[in-house]
Amino acid sequence: MIAAGGLIGLLNGGLIAGLRMTPFIITLGMLGIARGFRQVARRQPDCHYDTSGHQRLVTTADPFSRALPAGVWVAIGLASSLRCCCATPCSAATSSPSAPNEATARLCGIPTTRLKVLIYALAGLLLRLAGLFQLSRLRQGDPTVAVGLELDIIAAVIIGGASLNGGVGTVLGSMIGALIMSVLRNGSQQMGWPTYFQEIIIGLVIIVAVFLDRLRQGKAAA
Repeated sequence: MIAAGGLIGLLNGGLIAGLRMTPFIITLGMLGIARGFRQVARRQPDCHYDTSGHQRLVTTADPFSRALPAGVWVAIGLASSLRCCCATPCSAATSSPSAPNEATARLCGIPTTRLKVLIYALAGLLLRLAGLFQLSRLRQGDPTVAVGLELDIIAAVIIGGASLNGGVGTVLGSMIGALIMSVLRNGSQQMGWPTYFQEIIIGLVIIVAVFLDRLRQGKAAA
């Protein structure tokens, strides 16, 4: 399953980097294709598989236990080992902070096309790893369970300091943004707010995050 995610990410990276197609459109279209194929597979007779290993991935039943669930350790390990995949423009190539990072990185000799393909392949692997943890939580494959979660992810990375124009962002910032979004979701559920009100809150958070991103870009350009 994780390898399949890597292949999908590799395909996305090839289309985006090789054919210079818009990343958002390609990934959004591939999302629809993958969910469509999953719906087709769902119509087939379900195969039985061993679920004994799921207990190694799910949260411990004792809330006062000192043992952390496997997902926490995986997140800490990935955050510690992965470095920010942003090409830093060298000062000799440009004197303008608003210059395109990819162009200046290419001038510095960085193989941006190959790097971009590898980043998308790595993203596919990590997303399928997240799907594995979601599977262990639900005990079944449901392609509709994470519909709309991509908006939470976009909001999380923007809150964490990433720019929609690319070239800016850190792993730590993205983790902090993800924690903030999780607190918002869980807090809304604990308060007993209806789902539609939660969606309104998340939408407002995304708009505010994008507005703050534009303010940061304006200050950097000035």
